[in-house]
Amino acid sequence: MSVLSDMPVTEDESSRRIETDVLIIGAGPAGLYGTYYAGFRGLRVAVMDVLPQCGGQISAMYPEKPIFDIAGLPSVRGRDLVDNLVAQAEPYGPVYLLGERAAELSHDADGRPVVRSDQGTEVHAGAVVITGGVGTFTPRPLPAGEAFLGRGQIYFVAQPADHTDRDVVIVGGGDSAFDWAVTLAPVARSVTLVHRTDRFRAHRATVEKARDLGIEILADSEVSALHGTSHLEHVEIRHRLDRTTRLLPAQTVVAALGFKADLGPLQHWGLTLRARRIAVDTRMATNIPRVYAAGDITDYPGKVRLISVGFGEVATAVNNAATVIDPEAQLFPGHSTEKEN
Repeated sequence: MSVLSDMPVTEDESSRRIETDVLIIGAGPAGLYGTYYAGFRGLRVAVMDVLPQCGGQISAMYPEKPIFDIAGLPSVRGRDLVDNLVAQAEPYGPVYLLGERAAELSHDADGRPVVRSDQGTEVHAGAVVITGGVGTFTPRPLPAGEAFLGRGQIYFVAQPADHTDRDVVIVGGGDSAFDWAVTLAPVARSVTLVHRTDRFRAHRATVEKARDLGIEILADSEVSALHGTSHLEHVEIRHRLDRTTRLLPAQTVVAALGFKADLGPLQHWGLTLRARRIAVDTRMATNIPRVYAAGDITDYPGKVRLISVGFGEVATAVNNAATVIDPEAQLFPGHSTEKEN
């Protein structure tokens, strides 16, 4: 008897138990495309991600940045790519479990995976597909800014318009820092970028664009203190060489100091790992039954870490998972052009 079902994902609110065909762990581009593809195959889908929104690193780090290597799209803004992937999957009614970390993996008496989140949600699935990108990533803190976190100090710029007519200080010298500076310059009252050295990791063209936009760049400097009452009002900048200080008006400080990434609980699931990546075979299967992986989190000989590659990998993973969930299912489901709308 087939376990594929036209019924939606079932939820038991009293115990937060969810029954589904496929659980996708990671709501980045590969995970979202896998969500669509599982729905296209007639599978019920649930998606779990520790971040509170879909999009993974794109939504967290560069939602406004143009992406140029997506097939068929000469250029697409990160936010638009995520929105389109969500819209593509929407007709199949996926259940999103956002803000929940996949914490524990076990198998039931029938060999089906059971994943429990850190929020207590228990997902019983026919198969699991891990599309966790670089794993769980946490921003590196701004030592002087923790007291104002949520009161003016942020790590991500989710909506540039939220900073209209504000004085913004961005801390960092990498691509994210300069991207945010260039993005915010047209809407903010002022944008100042602070970096501890005069050497920047960002692409040279972006640095030059920031300068052309009149963004003040304070090199060899660091944020030494934040000041304000209920909300941030001023930022104290100290020059690292001559130790002089400046007090700048600021209602927003963006700490773009990079991230620390790790696999979190996944590294304790018994998966075969290579350099913090999950080893997979040509089916995108891991060493654990009914558990697959796709995207940047995977490793195999010749691996290339591109969004476009992740799209192909997750389709491979879902198609192979479908034949395990239902042994009567075909590996190749046919082309989408052959399906009725």
